[in-house]
Amino acid sequence: MILEDIRIDQGGRPLLSLDARIAPGEVLTLMGPSGVGKSTLLAYLAGFLAPAFTGRGRVLLNDTDLTRLPAEARRLGLLFQDPLLFPHLSVGGNLAFGMPWKAPGKGTRKETRRARQEKIEAALEEIGLAGFADRDPTTLSGGQRSRVALMRVLLSRPCAMLLDEPFSKLDASLRHEMRLLVFTRVQRLGLPALMVTHDEADAKAAGGPVIELGAQS
Repeated sequence: MILEDIRIDQGGRPLLSLDARIAPGEVLTLMGPSGVGKSTLLAYLAGFLAPAFTGRGRVLLNDTDLTRLPAEARRLGLLFQDPLLFPHLSVGGNLAFGMPWKAPGKGTRKETRRARQEKIEAALEEIGLAGFADRDPTTLSGGQRSRVALMRVLLSRPCAMLLDEPFSKLDASLRHEMRLLVFTRVQRLGLPALMVTHDEADAKAAGGPVIELGAQS
């Protein structure tokens, strides 16, 4: 993923500028104090920049300029501080939400649904939550909700990942577990990833390049 001449302004005042290249399976970490535009940058990349800000510059992924596409077509997986699971859906329903439908072809719609259910069960087993498909997400622990949120993103088959301080609200014992889970899958799937964080331990665990953003005067 290439971030080419990215510039973000707030009310006509320059807020952030960035040029970077992120290799497949690599995590580029942006660090800096609050107010320098880290999360605003992710919003620009994802296609939902707030009206108070203006942005320009190209985001190239697989030779496609994402800034020319609507947000839903950019295929960027977003992981936030909060898991943001849908309370009206089961754990399995949350995982199914972002999964793309395949054309049934010669099979029936029922067979396609069964295949999706098998993928959900396999995904839950992979993150140590086998048999949780029918569970209410409000009954899960914080670490379990975070794992479901991660797998929901991965099942949507993103082409790149945007990580907005995804470990900041986890206690110390869970941070190591989730860092390992996230970064291992990013590397295994060959996904370029951009993470913003205040935590140097996050950057160290990611193992990729780090860019320090200073406060603007």
